[in-house]
Amino acid sequence: MTGDFGTRASEPGGLADRVLGGWLGRVAGNMLGKPVERGDYWTRARIDAYLRRTDALPLNDYLPPPPPDAAPGEFELRREWPDCVRGRVRGSCRDDDVDYAVLGLHLLETHGFGFTTEQVGEVWLQRLPYLQTFTAERVAYRNLVDGVAPPLTATHDNPYQEWIGALIRADVFGWTSPGDPVRAAELARRDALLSHRGDGVHGAVWAAATIAAAFTAQGPRAAVEAGLRQVPGHSRFARTVRHVIALHEAGAGWEEALAESEERTSGLGWIHTVPNVAVLTAGLLYGEGDFSRTIALTVRGGLDTDSNGATAGSVAGVLCGAAALPAQWTEPLEDRLRSAVFGFDGARITDLADRTVRLALEDGKVGST
Repeated sequence: MTGDFGTRASEPGGLADRVLGGWLGRVAGNMLGKPVERGDYWTRARIDAYLRRTDALPLNDYLPPPPPDAAPGEFELRREWPDCVRGRVRGSCRDDDVDYAVLGLHLLETHGFGFTTEQVGEVWLQRLPYLQTFTAERVAYRNLVDGVAPPLTATHDNPYQEWIGALIRADVFGWTSPGDPVRAAELARRDALLSHRGDGVHGAVWAAATIAAAFTAQGPRAAVEAGLRQVPGHSRFARTVRHVIALHEAGAGWEEALAESEERTSGLGWIHTVPNVAVLTAGLLYGEGDFSRTIALTVRGGLDTDSNGATAGSVAGVLCGAAALPAQWTEPLEDRLRSAVFGFDGARITDLADRTVRLALEDGKVGST
């Protein structure tokens, strides 16, 4: 299916609506998962125990605050929780999962689609505070400061090169390549190589391609599979995604699929790309294109909850379009974005989406899956 978005960009289901849906979905999914982002503590069982304790199952809104009678230490939410729980959201919280979407937009506006991995590093040094980077990104940043050039920035003294950081940076390459997962994959690969290798790069490529495919795909499975075609089929990453697809197709329940995936990926750690893509894939497939169900299942899946919620929200937001997103997710954001990226704090989400659309239309056409 080919999407002729150019002539109906601002209509529901048009390019502008879908891009804005991606931005809003990423921010909302990130905010949903942020209070419980610590996979070694916030297991699936503990997340659901919290939701039952606060009478929030089924989950169809931001996480509720802790119950007033909670015992000290009963629930160890992240310190930012007061600004990202139900009834207290006033604009978005700052988070690296959103900062990198902003930074990627600036990269494309500054250097165009022909950007190099070296230019990605330059943009980081110019616009991103060092203390707002983590794991592989912080190692790559330090290597840049020490004079190490790409591609060695990703491998020199970097034990995190297959973790989830590159995946969370990939959305803008999908948003600006609507219907063209091949181009989205190539853009994401160039970005990812600054800090990641192996499954870390595969995660970024898959995420960007899946988001690009979501503009024209007939539902989440088609988008997931289009993204998967951009990843080496023999890789551990691809095998993990295919396994979740097979479980879903065989009629396994969401919990069963996650339990089996957890057993197969045990030992990789809660920030590694591979176990997280199992949670993401399950959230997208079992969410069945429903925005609220998709991000709720993804966050309830545990591990890197804010990152996974953000990516699932981006895919589902593109599939649905902004006009179809439930108001309980979007209205509290107040069209405002907090960001550590220099020059972007307080930006309007709608303005960022408009700038993304202009980039997407540079070639005057969109592709097909």
